[in-house]
Amino acid sequence: MWESFFMPPQRRSAGFGSGVIVRSDGIVITNDHVIANAEQILVTLPGGGDFDAELIGTDPLADIAVLVIEGENLPVAPLGTAEGLMIGEWAIAIGNPLGTQAADTEPTVTAGVISALNRNIVPSAYRESANNEGFYLGMIQTDASINPGNSGGPLVNAAGEVIGINTSIISRSGGSEGLGFAIPIDRALKITDDLLRLGEVQRAWVGLEVEPVEADAWGRTRGVRIARVAPSSPGDRAAFKPGDRLLAVNGRALTGPLDFEGALLDLRSGDRLEIEVDGQSQLILLEAERFPSIIAERVTVLMDLELVTVTPEIIGERDISSEQGALVTGVSDQLSRQLGIRVGDVIIGINQTVVVTAGEVASIFDSLGGSGRITLHFERNGGYNMRQFYWRR
Repeated sequence: MWESFFMPPQRRSAGFGSGVIVRSDGIVITNDHVIANAEQILVTLPGGGDFDAELIGTDPLADIAVLVIEGENLPVAPLGTAEGLMIGEWAIAIGNPLGTQAADTEPTVTAGVISALNRNIVPSAYRESANNEGFYLGMIQTDASINPGNSGGPLVNAAGEVIGINTSIISRSGGSEGLGFAIPIDRALKITDDLLRLGEVQRAWVGLEVEPVEADAWGRTRGVRIARVAPSSPGDRAAFKPGDRLLAVNGRALTGPLDFEGALLDLRSGDRLEIEVDGQSQLILLEAERFPSIIAERVTVLMDLELVTVTPEIIGERDISSEQGALVTGVSDQLSRQLGIRVGDVIIGINQTVVVTAGEVASIFDSLGGSGRITLHFERNGGYNMRQFYWRR
């Protein structure tokens, strides 16, 4: 009753996008931005059948979401690869730009060519870009007409094989102007495999941070410069040092930091990079590893707070200023609001006690009795923070 009088009515709206079934057991790939914040997801097939979909997992960094539906004789798309694509070859975009405005459920098909490969785009840099969040690395560019509602649908080659997931456009009008971008299917499938097997995407690291080099008189750059090498990282063991100029990774020329980040985006532990360094006659081999904070032992505190002990490797991975403490790797929304901390914070003290390990945080909270005010000291983004909250056991 109270809500009826005092709470404003909540409006629900329906969004739409596209997707592609990639396995006979009902696995569907779409974009993360298509299903973000959805309370219910409904998959409609070209024949008109509706299926309630369950969200398996998402990867906001790559803008991929994986769903599952239950059904028999589902139409599975033939899968190809983005490897070996040639600029100028045919590309066909399939999707649902009309949403519920169409009289039937048949998809829209548009044709064009592969315009470019390995494109890095920052949508926020283009006021005309649809989906203005994040950035996209190593994308397939096509002039096949892609419009709002096509997001998540397949980009296929002349043989009908899926080579990409349509994701973003740059347009002054809001509609297609021949600048469409798709995520390579190889990346989408690798993410799907991670989410199905592990429940999360487990990328790897090499411990190198890079920065742009000076441009020539025409505004062009060649290579990137190492800004920081994480201690005890693969890059450190390979004897890289700040100031080294990297020219290419796995045969792909580097023109800026996004090119380097694009090379790292698809890395998994054990993958190797061949790096060309300015002034060196031989390529340097680098083997990627899992992030130190991923493999570190977890300590759970207050049921909803997950911590790991800060180590030199984690300091290098996260660029942490504190030499010791407990890194927050997981926290519930409710506890985050109560304590004022979030993932990525480093707890360095509780009241007057300095925190050295994650286990010490657990011991301190276990020893607290009665009630009173607790002061939490923590690092966030390289800065010192303090938060007080009331404790009652």
